[in-house]
Amino acid sequence: MANLTGINSKMLRNAPKFYEVAKRIVEITEDCVIVAHNADFDYRILKTEFRRLGFPFKRKTLCTVELSQTLIPGMESYSLGKLSRALGIAVSDRHRASGDAQATLKLFKMLLHKDLDKAIIKTSVKTEAKSTIPNNLRDIIDALPSDTGVYYIHNAKGDIIYIGKSKNIKKRINQHFTGKDGKSKKIQLQVVAVTYEKTGSELAALLKENEEIKNNKPLFNRALKRDIFSHALIHFIDDNGYINFKIIPAKNAQKPLTTFTNMRSGLSFVNHITEDFNLCEKLNHISHSKTNCFKNEIGECNGACIQIESVEDYNVRANEVIRKYSFESKNMVIIDKGRTVGERNVILIREGLFEGMGYVDLNFQISNISILKNLITRMIHDRDTQHIIQNYIRRNEKKVRIIDF
Repeated sequence: MANLTGINSKMLRNAPKFYEVAKRIVEITEDCVIVAHNADFDYRILKTEFRRLGFPFKRKTLCTVELSQTLIPGMESYSLGKLSRALGIAVSDRHRASGDAQATLKLFKMLLHKDLDKAIIKTSVKTEAKSTIPNNLRDIIDALPSDTGVYYIHNAKGDIIYIGKSKNIKKRINQHFTGKDGKSKKIQLQVVAVTYEKTGSELAALLKENEEIKNNKPLFNRALKRDIFSHALIHFIDDNGYINFKIIPAKNAQKPLTTFTNMRSGLSFVNHITEDFNLCEKLNHISHSKTNCFKNEIGECNGACIQIESVEDYNVRANEVIRKYSFESKNMVIIDKGRTVGERNVILIREGLFEGMGYVDLNFQISNISILKNLITRMIHDRDTQHIIQNYIRRNEKKVRIIDF
């Protein structure tokens, strides 16, 4: 054992006896689930020691080895040390209580993030849920954080009946519990618990909400099913060879450059790129003049609308818009706010497709794509996720950091 852990008899000489810490172990594990790496081994040791003291110690357990094998299949090894290295989890004081516990905590948080079907929290709520609906919904609200994240409203069976996201989870749940509309009243009648996952980043919350609603199909989310965007920006080359931009209904767009929740936000964006890239209002279909556009009349348009500016010069600037706002064939990592001060949320885009997201420490080498692929939670790329990401980046250009690779 000394060869494995580096712990020898001399180091244990002044360690407390088990009976001296037994009471504290009972107190801190009361009404809790014990999470451990190879939980059967640790739990068996605890039960054996308590049996010697004549105390019937019984707790629920979760094993991060078993969870890892299910949620992160195909790893070379599931030992805590090797798994941590493969996932970019920093481990200090290996084989010491503090170091191993911190590594297990980080691994468990990653596993909760990867569990898009929410099997872990549904099982926990089902086991712990009371048989009657709580009389005071305020007790649930008081236990919630005022942080950004995704929340899950459960019924007595542990089933998730509603999934939502908010910049302030406590405030949003309070609105559900005090709402007078039909959906709120139905939720108030069935709720026995609310669980949550902090995301730090609003983008991460939006993506998790979108994915997990589709995976879990909660009762009170089904009625809200609708397209999250209605209009799209397309680009095409006109008869004169100039690149045009135009807002059209999303259902008619085969390969949109980007999408919008409504026509107004789409037109606002076109006005924005027209101004920033010195483009033509007529070619961007926000001016319907039959001759030159208004900006050309006041000297702010170089005259592409009446073929004065060359196709080559104009299209250089138009192509800058396409390169900046299109995902097509891009390989990049989007870096946003994490759940703690020393953490960042990372979103991986490969060949223009959203692959998933995860969390890294500030000192983590994000350029290491092989490790990044292991630690991210794999998620589905579709038109909704592309809209969510592009819309967020447009609104938060100065906040998010993007690394191309």
